[in-house]
Amino acid sequence: MALDLKIGDVLQMKKAHPCGGSLWTVTRLGADIGMNCQECDRYLLLARSQLARSLKQVISSDQETGDEPPD
Repeated sequence: MALDLKIGDVLQMKKAHPCGGSLWTVTRLGADIGMNCQECDRYLLLARSQLARSLKQVISSDQETGDEPPD
């Protein structure tokens, strides 16, 4: 499964973080994915393969698809 992520995307994980939050914001892309918990702002760095197993849903932060015509 290839992950198509962008900086600022919101990810929902299968298991909740110990603080109770299950939503994370992507802050770094590469071989490893950096993300911050939206509940407690904890930073986590995961390998793409590990993230693909732990990921439940990608909630894209970009709602620009089709809203505005390109200039």
